[in-house]
Amino acid sequence: MSVVARQGFKYSLIGYFGFLLGAVATYLLFPQNFDFYGRLGLVLSYAMILTPVVVFGVSFSNVKFHEIAKKDNKHQNLLSLSLVFVLGNYLFCLALFFLFFFVFPQYRDSKMWNLKQFILPLVLLLSLSAIFNKYISNFKRIVVPNIFENIFPKMANIIAFILFFYFGFSESASFLFFLGIFVLALIGYYIYANSLEKITWNYNLDFLKKEKLYKDIFNYSFYGFLGNIGYFIAIKIDTIMISEHYVNDKETGIYLTLYAIVALISIPQLGLFNISAPIINKSFAENNMEELDRFHKKTSLSLFFLGAVLFSCILVGFPFLTVYIKNGDLLLESEPVIWIIGSAVLIDLLTGFNGNIISMSKYYRFNIVIMVALAFLTVLLNFYFLKNTTLGIIGIAIATAISLTLYNSVKLLFNYIKFKVHPLTIELIYTSLICTIAITIVLFLPIFENNFINLIYKPAVLLMIIFVGNYFLKIYPLDQYLNIKFIKNMLKF
Repeated sequence: MSVVARQGFKYSLIGYFGFLLGAVATYLLFPQNFDFYGRLGLVLSYAMILTPVVVFGVSFSNVKFHEIAKKDNKHQNLLSLSLVFVLGNYLFCLALFFLFFFVFPQYRDSKMWNLKQFILPLVLLLSLSAIFNKYISNFKRIVVPNIFENIFPKMANIIAFILFFYFGFSESASFLFFLGIFVLALIGYYIYANSLEKITWNYNLDFLKKEKLYKDIFNYSFYGFLGNIGYFIAIKIDTIMISEHYVNDKETGIYLTLYAIVALISIPQLGLFNISAPIINKSFAENNMEELDRFHKKTSLSLFFLGAVLFSCILVGFPFLTVYIKNGDLLLESEPVIWIIGSAVLIDLLTGFNGNIISMSKYYRFNIVIMVALAFLTVLLNFYFLKNTTLGIIGIAIATAISLTLYNSVKLLFNYIKFKVHPLTIELIYTSLICTIAITIVLFLPIFENNFINLIYKPAVLLMIIFVGNYFLKIYPLDQYLNIKFIKNMLKF
């Protein structure tokens, strides 16, 4: 097995483990105290939005210009200068941060200011980690960085929450342990990078001056910065706007918990880009748009079908699941959030890797433009629903769903106009109809007094209806993935 194949397999395992870890914490741990969980999520969300400003896309340049630098044995020179830039830019942004709140003291009642002692150190830790993460990827190593990037933040949330809720630590002490996990991650990044190739620090600027390479690096970093900050604003601004709008953080905790439940739908997306990238590249290289179109349709159907099945199970089982979750009644009151966000995520799955097609074409700048547009649209819609309606987090969910749907629709239309490829097939309609019929039937089935029976039998009946419908309509080739010969014989009988 090649290095890439081994790394891809291990990466997927880590991804599923991380999701399982997050799911267990979401269902059993965090609902114990939505207020503290909301503050944890708020600190991380603020830090993730500010990190791209500090990094300014330099992490991406460590990948783009790695081979050029390596030819002159200057790749560690590039790494060293990148880290120095991040440190310098962090100090500059830090000065702007305090200057802003000095000039506009009326904003000091914001949670961003009140939690600055945790947000600002985390920004520095995430920024330095981002440089090491991209640098390590040049060695075709993605598993260990994935642990630091995805598992460690989940562990930070879990450990801080346990210390606060079960061991009676103060909120400040719990947050210090929270930050400590990210310190360990940064140390881990350095140790692992050094084990791949001993790091020798080099701060000479001659390499950047050669043929004015610094201009190319700046331009590329700037586009990376725009795309990255647009992405994080789009996916994290809802958490911030909820928390800043409400007096307490309970709504933020509820929203984060519901969002984590919906995230189950996205499991089929794990590793999609790594799988699709070589095929997209090959199709563009050979100008074979027919093959790209075929692969696009096939992949989108797989993602949508599996996501729709998972989403259907969540919808019919969620009311009974909340009985076994602490404060589950609060989650049940906001159940529309799951229906709204889940539907938008399904549309995202339906459109497949349309963003990857644009990113790997000569029109890659368009992807950045619409990502920034998505960020602004999300902010405006969130602001509208919070200020002009009483929908609360349901309004935030509607805003997010509208933005995500428009974003994917624009990309889908762009790909069809430029490349004549799209993911739409009749099988997608069949999938929607079967799942809708199955959900409708199951919702009208009798409800037993025992919630555990309801939690098991309703999703089971739903799966049987979808399975039978899929068998006769031949939407998705489940027989290629499951050993269902016995069941097929039963159906024929």
